[in-house]
Amino acid sequence: MAAGAAIPGLFFVFAAMVLLIIASVSSPTWNSVSFLDADGIHFGVFGYTGTQTHVGWYFPDPIADSKLNDGLFHNVTRALILIPIAAGLSGLAFLFGLCGAGYHRAGTVFMSLVSALALLATLIGWVLEMVLFGIARDHARNRGIDATFGNANWLVLGALVALIVGFICATCGIFGSYRARRSAY
Repeated sequence: MAAGAAIPGLFFVFAAMVLLIIASVSSPTWNSVSFLDADGIHFGVFGYTGTQTHVGWYFPDPIADSKLNDGLFHNVTRALILIPIAAGLSGLAFLFGLCGAGYHRAGTVFMSLVSALALLATLIGWVLEMVLFGIARDHARNRGIDATFGNANWLVLGALVALIVGFICATCGIFGSYRARRSAY
């Protein structure tokens, strides 16, 4: 093994990738994972219960009002694509980390750089989705509809924390020992 110091970063980047993939296949693909649950409707990255999967969507009638379905919020629903992008970047960082842990320091350097990009995309995506679904939850509650945050919000937050730790471990792993131990034969 070339660098044992890269292994913890590799684990955390993998964990972040798995969490982001699960959050990405939220409603309408998988109704058990959602960002907002209101009036029996589960909202996800690519739409909500009963719709086709697509990037950028409008809130349905019982929950939304004219403010919630204007162009700004529609564009924020398009920006939710950052969550699957962050999942892909985390996967790429994991592949680089495998190379770094097994072969060469360059893999660990690239794992550190790509995990920093994944961290940035996850942070922006998490802030946007918390703002979007927080405002939508308040609009629904003002209309007398019971609305609660779903579990995908916390999956993305867990991935964000895992990427922070993974990035720090990967950066420290760059300075690990990469020399092959020689035996005294």
